[in-house]
Amino acid sequence: MSKPKHERGLPETEAQAVTKNIRVSPRKLNLAAGLIRGRKVGDAVATLTFSKRRIAQTVKKTLESAIANAENNHQLDVDQLVVSRVEVGRSQVMKRFHARGRGRSSRVEKWFSHLKIIVAEQPAVAPAQQEAA
Repeated sequence: MSKPKHERGLPETEAQAVTKNIRVSPRKLNLAAGLIRGRKVGDAVATLTFSKRRIAQTVKKTLESAIANAENNHQLDVDQLVVSRVEVGRSQVMKRFHARGRGRSSRVEKWFSHLKIIVAEQPAVAPAQQEAA
């Protein structure tokens, strides 16, 4: 006997990608994630491509994975995708020490993070409706 099939936690118009144990602090990752929240996926990929932050390439890779999941697994239209949610969470913390003067030591904490990007398909707005709004 096998386990029952796990029900999908997201609506039919959403797809996600998760990257775990990224070697950057959650505060720094959240700054890069804030660049793409609520944007269209084309704009978000362009923003991350030209960002100077080191972690932006990892965020871009996760975003492209979410776009591929939406297209291949859930048959969503890529042109209508929007980054609906970006969740950043903390993971493990490696604790190291740094030798200081007079035989003392201080603690160095190396933070890791989790990243979840959820893209959603939004219906296209007709030009006549766009002008009225």
